[in-house]
Amino acid sequence: MPAPLWSPSEAAIANSLMTAFTHHVEKRHHLELDTYQSLHAWSVAEPELFWAALWDFLQIKSSTPPDTTVENFDSFPGAQWFPGARLNFAENLLRQRSLKTALVSVLENGKRSSLSYADLYQQVACVAQQLDRLSIGKNHRVAAWLPNTPEAVITMLATSSRGAIFSSCSPDFGAQGALDRFSQIEPGILVATTGYYYAGKTIDIRDKVRAVAAQVPSIRQIVWVDTLNVELNLESGEALWSNWIADPAAELTFEQLPFEHPLYILFSSGTTGKPKCIVHSQGGTLLQHMKEHQLHVDLKAHDTLFFFTTCGWMMWNWTVSALATGCTLVLYDGSPTYPTPAALFDLCDSEQISVFGVSAKYLSVTQQAQVLPQRTHQLTSLRTILSTGSPLTEEGFNYVYSDVKKDCHLASMSGGTDIVSCFMLGNPNLPVYTGELQCAGLGMAVAVWDEEGQALAEGKGELVCTQSFPVCPLGFWDDPQQVRFKQAYFDVFPGVWVHGDYASHTAHDGYVIYGRSDATLNPGGVRIGTAEIYNLLETMPEIVDAVCVGQQWQNDTRVVLFVVLAEGYTLNDALIETIRRHIRQHASPRHVPARILSVTDVPRTLSGKIAELAVRQTLHGEAVGNTGALANPEILSEYQERPELKS
Repeated sequence: MPAPLWSPSEAAIANSLMTAFTHHVEKRHHLELDTYQSLHAWSVAEPELFWAALWDFLQIKSSTPPDTTVENFDSFPGAQWFPGARLNFAENLLRQRSLKTALVSVLENGKRSSLSYADLYQQVACVAQQLDRLSIGKNHRVAAWLPNTPEAVITMLATSSRGAIFSSCSPDFGAQGALDRFSQIEPGILVATTGYYYAGKTIDIRDKVRAVAAQVPSIRQIVWVDTLNVELNLESGEALWSNWIADPAAELTFEQLPFEHPLYILFSSGTTGKPKCIVHSQGGTLLQHMKEHQLHVDLKAHDTLFFFTTCGWMMWNWTVSALATGCTLVLYDGSPTYPTPAALFDLCDSEQISVFGVSAKYLSVTQQAQVLPQRTHQLTSLRTILSTGSPLTEEGFNYVYSDVKKDCHLASMSGGTDIVSCFMLGNPNLPVYTGELQCAGLGMAVAVWDEEGQALAEGKGELVCTQSFPVCPLGFWDDPQQVRFKQAYFDVFPGVWVHGDYASHTAHDGYVIYGRSDATLNPGGVRIGTAEIYNLLETMPEIVDAVCVGQQWQNDTRVVLFVVLAEGYTLNDALIETIRRHIRQHASPRHVPARILSVTDVPRTLSGKIAELAVRQTLHGEAVGNTGALANPEILSEYQERPELKS
């Protein structure tokens, strides 16, 4: 069995919140839980006891405490969690009222600002007062089209305080992408930026915002956040954010709402049509995020947390919930690789970040750019690196421990927009093994099943969750009978959540993700995860990026690989053979692509995920359902009508 890349010290284990929670459960229920595996097994065997113990340990603030943990637990979907409780999400995030720094905001152009918890509370009160004046209340929708700045956090908290529902996208969304989202949920208010900074450019989006708002009749007012410091001529139905927060506010009140009151509407990537509008509850989101932050990340009030995200990715929602711990959040907006690929590591040093979150893609980019923070940066504050967005390759794990920081906890996480959280993630009490997510989250009955619905102790299969959990979505917006919602997650195995990931369970009780199961390759009837091929290509300096899909060919599927080459390389016969030999040697003959072609870029969604389905549709001459969901839809033209794929 391979040695771990990192193991926690005995002192770290003794002082972790995971250990404190374990003792809390042991004392409360007269148990002996000597391993994480025993704690997790208890959490899924006794869900009522577990979630109630978690509620108490996290000290969830509620005006009416729960007297029942769950009703109709065996209905999945359909269970009702903490049915008697009354609480408010924003109130739980604004427990701190001190002068301690809550938010640090850094823009790519160097502008830095900060807000204390007291200042944050006051600005939320100002915005909540404006929402009251506009009669925005329970179940009304407030949309934000903003960069990752304090205004987005403040808008969300004010919206939640009134019992309204918050939804957001980032300013890099195209007009159609934003329209596809906002037209479905019909917000009354749109809080929007004048523009943003990215890769050394200043991008003004005022015309785009006004064009979209004009096509969404429900929007009664645009509230402008002037990120660019431009001269703004207000039109009818427009207001200035600066005026909103300048108006002195009365004391902030918090609507006391049921646990399952809607908090967020998040959107699927929408590459097969209009994005699905996924509705998440305030109580489920709060309880799950606090569990993940405090127990699985070991986040404490003295920490400084950063995650590179935009307001169009669920990691923004996940990160902002960390205010409930009383820590400091660093918000960054701009290119992660400007002015140099080491920009985020520079930020880590300058802001003394202790928990540093990035995408797996970012680690791949910095590795290929030969960024070596172990030599070039201090990183004295850094103790945990979080990675998500796509499977972190073995090469990525090794890069972190060889070239970033040897003594840190690397936690690869996997879940998604669907649950605004994680199924599998890190654990401060467990060792880290190459290529593995450390464990399933507490209370999450995660398993890997074959196509017959049988659990696999080893081998690859569908990632499923076999019983209800509080952060299960309330459903999709405008889907009253839950027809589309059940089709999306419960059609394959009734009563079991099928997540759409291709995974395996490891000997260490960890997990490996091989990619989306709808993008799984199937040559000769053998299932292959695309991540298995991407992992191998990460080690080849000739290749910068790649996308791998299956092409229907002669009553079978053949593997087609498109590669983006590093500068100075050409895809000649010798390099094609090198790629094939590398894949054959380190995977299997079935993994070897039948065709390898060169492209200048890989299509990705706005949240940075490889759009394999869009490539596959293009190869087969099918219309791509929604190019507005792609960050670079124009690149699909390079994949069309390739003569190499005609034979």
